[in-house]
Amino acid sequence: MYNLPHHKENDPQIIKQFVAKYPFAFLTGCDSENKPIATQIPLFIEEKNGKKILSGHIMKNTDHHKTFLHNSNILAVFTGHHTYVSGTWYSNPHIPSTWNYMSVHAKGTIKFLDDNALEDVLRKVSLHFENFNKDSSTIFDNLPKEFIQRAMPYIVAFEIEITEMDTVFKLSQDRDYVSYKNIIAKLKQQDEAGQVIASEMEKRIHQVFPGKIEKA
Repeated sequence: MYNLPHHKENDPQIIKQFVAKYPFAFLTGCDSENKPIATQIPLFIEEKNGKKILSGHIMKNTDHHKTFLHNSNILAVFTGHHTYVSGTWYSNPHIPSTWNYMSVHAKGTIKFLDDNALEDVLRKVSLHFENFNKDSSTIFDNLPKEFIQRAMPYIVAFEIEITEMDTVFKLSQDRDYVSYKNIIAKLKQQDEAGQVIASEMEKRIHQVFPGKIEKA
């Protein structure tokens, strides 16, 4: 991980909100032949008994299922918007360009659950992503029973107890004030990703440059 102190997000609530906002994660592990295995799935984050837990489900008998059965140590990577930042936007334009992005890495151990827990996970996750709309036809309790009976033998639920979380919120915190402001202005003219990064930079301007007074 790109590991510099000024590119860290240390607020646990902001980290939790980020994971909830960008739940489609890379879930990676190492198989019995020491080969890396990865899959992309949505993960739900919550707290249980003071521990941070990720939950979700995957298909049985896939390469990643077999890998996680063999080795329970996993890494889940959550990524948000990202964008190119041109060095020509700096107060000193003779510096290489870069890339601004936000990422959370969660390390932990995975535990597979029984069929009763699978129902609970599917119910909880489907309600969450359907914005707790109990009338939605796609939440677990509203799916046809014959479909559930057909599908459930092929999937398995799991929980991941997070043992370590690390972050990179690389948002030009190492640039000078004039460059920082100009990067924001330039990114606001870009696509959605650039505009989102600009907004994140604006939120942090007083934290990055304490004592600076913004002109109206």
